Amino acid sequence: MVRDVVVFPDRRLKRVCIPVGEPGPAARRLAQDLRDTAAAFPRTTGIAAPQVGELWRMCFIDCTESPRVPDPLGPIVMIDPVLTRYDGDEVGREGCLSLPQITANVQRGTEIGVRYMDPEGRQHEVSASGFEARVILHEMDHLDGILILDRVRSLTLDVYPRKRRK
Repeated sequence: MVRDVVVFPDRRLKRVCIPVGEPGPAARRLAQDLRDTAAAFPRTTGIAAPQVGELWRMCFIDCTESPRVPDPLGPIVMIDPVLTRYDGDEVGREGCLSLPQITANVQRGTEIGVRYMDPEGRQHEVSASGFEARVILHEMDHLDGILILDRVRSLTLDVYPRKRRK
């Protein structure tokens, strides 16, 4: 089911999410809702549970259509993700469904490792680099109540009005 996206300044976006633990039917429904909601927004590469109003540690990543990711991990739901490795730093422009009017320059790692559970309860560990690492870190930030505005060096110099696509 496609859900409404929570938009800043909604307080849920600033809350730390609770762990899911062993996923049950409600977690699997939320996982599908995240997939459906992301699909409703063209060019979206990720969405986190608090962006649809659920304060669970779950996010959906899909860089399969991004030309910036030559070998994507594929569409994946990450439950209770944990960062296991973080290397490099690079500033890049990011947008966010919950901040639809702006984009911002954000510094992120260029090589990461993440351990997570899928909706069936299986454990995984993946490595990601470049843009896909940026997407994963962005969505994991949502699980800790962190927005791109919290990551910019300067609200004056690093935040831009979003360009309207025709």
